[in-house]
Amino acid sequence: MSIIKRSDKNPILLPHKDHPWESEAVFNGCPMPVGKKIHLVYRAVSGLHYHSESDRQLRVSSIGHATSTDGIRFKDRKQLILPEESWDRFGCEDPRVTRIGSTYYIFYTALSTYPPTPDGIRVALATTKDFKHINKKNLVTPFNAKAMALFPEKIGGKFWGILSVNTDKPPVSIGLISFDLEEQIVSTGYWNAWYASLSAHTINLQRTDDDHVEVGSPPLKTKHGWLVVYAHIQNYFSNHKVFGIEAVLLDLKNPFRIVGRTRFPLMVPEEEYELYGQVPNIVFPSGAYIKRDRLYIYYGSADTTCSVATCSLSKLIDSMIDSKKSRVYFLRNANNPVLSALQDHPWEAKAVFNPAAWYDGKKVHVLYRAMSEDNTSVFGYAVFDKKLKLVSRNSEPVYVPRESFEEKKNPGGNSGCEDPRITKIGSRLYMLYTAYDGVNVPRVAISSIAVKDFAQGGWHWEKPVLISPPGFDDKDACLLPEKIGGRYVIFHRIGDSIDLAFLKELKFTDSNWLEEHKWLRPRPGSWDSLKVGIATPPVKTSAGWILFYHGVSVTRHTYRVGAVLLSLKDPEHIIARTEHHLFEPEVSYEREGQINNVVFPCGAVIIGDEVHLFYGGADSVVGIASMKVKALIALLRQPANRV
Repeated sequence: MSIIKRSDKNPILLPHKDHPWESEAVFNGCPMPVGKKIHLVYRAVSGLHYHSESDRQLRVSSIGHATSTDGIRFKDRKQLILPEESWDRFGCEDPRVTRIGSTYYIFYTALSTYPPTPDGIRVALATTKDFKHINKKNLVTPFNAKAMALFPEKIGGKFWGILSVNTDKPPVSIGLISFDLEEQIVSTGYWNAWYASLSAHTINLQRTDDDHVEVGSPPLKTKHGWLVVYAHIQNYFSNHKVFGIEAVLLDLKNPFRIVGRTRFPLMVPEEEYELYGQVPNIVFPSGAYIKRDRLYIYYGSADTTCSVATCSLSKLIDSMIDSKKSRVYFLRNANNPVLSALQDHPWEAKAVFNPAAWYDGKKVHVLYRAMSEDNTSVFGYAVFDKKLKLVSRNSEPVYVPRESFEEKKNPGGNSGCEDPRITKIGSRLYMLYTAYDGVNVPRVAISSIAVKDFAQGGWHWEKPVLISPPGFDDKDACLLPEKIGGRYVIFHRIGDSIDLAFLKELKFTDSNWLEEHKWLRPRPGSWDSLKVGIATPPVKTSAGWILFYHGVSVTRHTYRVGAVLLSLKDPEHIIARTEHHLFEPEVSYEREGQINNVVFPCGAVIIGDEVHLFYGGADSVVGIASMKVKALIALLRQPANRV
């Protein structure tokens, strides 16, 4: 759950059908607090009308202005900046306003060509003293650029500006420029010299080469740095763009130095007014202001309306400048990887990974997935002491494929028993795992064993049965360690979400497969944006059940780990969900292997005051990562994580 909250009055500005100049859309507004008033400049789109320099009817943008006393209800709407120069004749778009002294500098995107071409999309400037009269207008950049704004005060005696360069002929750059004199802001020669060495004047906010970024708000001064809210668009060059709103902190004296930044989007399109409009699925930041400890972000929704969202400024900044040393995070065991493939054991010669774990109060029992060179998966067994030191490891597998649904039907292909999770209820250990024959879709199977037999190494497993419906790819299943209201609770995954099922008994036939009940879903734009699945069976704490889950990102398909806190009496009720991941691939044995960039826990145990994850690294080795239980609970109880 994000720390940011949308206004329940959204959208706060709608097209005005009685104003032809803004009858089609009003969006990308930039606020400017002045005394008790908030002035809003915004992009207004007209209905179709005749344009003297085109042979067709066009929708043309101009800059509107409105005022408010609460930042939500705006009135006195009027046209402030019109397309009337040769360099903005086809539209004035997306204004950003900054006040320095008694002058308001309104930068906007000027369109001089139709259909629009990169060289005809440039930055222009209009200045005003009162938002009633425009003193002068000038073209600013002689090259393709958008979204410029001035810093609200001089830095080192100079004016400073920030802008998006080459937005329409990517790759885009976020540039910083300083001016000794105000006249240089509109000097073609000054800009050409700056552009000639563009790479020396940029800050890098893209995470991948597929990202696109644009300046959102004019910089806001905080004690920690200049805060700039910006647009971060994932997968920009594909048909699966994800528009997000992020923020960066720049050093107060040297804006080229990044002090901190958000690690994932604060917002992505979710509400109806963001999903549907002139251009669907867009949230685009265009302005912001600070009032006490609240940050108000104004944004365009679906290129049709203006909306606003707010958050605690201090919490946002804390999350941006937080380092791995100070934030709650799992720490790797010094002996990692604790298990690796053994060439003299053919059944585990290729890889060992994705381990289940059970702590009996004296030692940790681990069942791990082992893979042979012909890609057959079985389960091996190892024992660790309380200090997580390896005590013993079986030379033979303790569980092998026995039924037709897990026996190899595709020579050389993957098959067998995969990714176990074990849970103790009463006098038995129940194991849920993925059964795969290499031809049909993977399904969830269940087996069990008496605790006494397991502890003594008597591997008398109950005959396994399939529990998920045929024809559905179902994985990542576990059993809650207690009955709730006389019923068993099973978590599993069909598709990209975690499902939940309540069962009176653990007997399965062709008529009572696990049902699909979407319970925990991916979060668009975040670290768990592509799919989620349970990682480990829930562990019980005084605050609630903690269920670790893995999330996969759309970008690079990286597997990370997060957690949800569930009610002890009603585990279907999610109390909290970590906004950011707790663990991610960072070291070589997690980044490189059968599947790169994977940490995949299947077992969690609490020993003393720590919770320990047993996980697979890159589908190749086994590792252990640990953290304090109190620290994890405190994190889950933070307002940003509460659901």
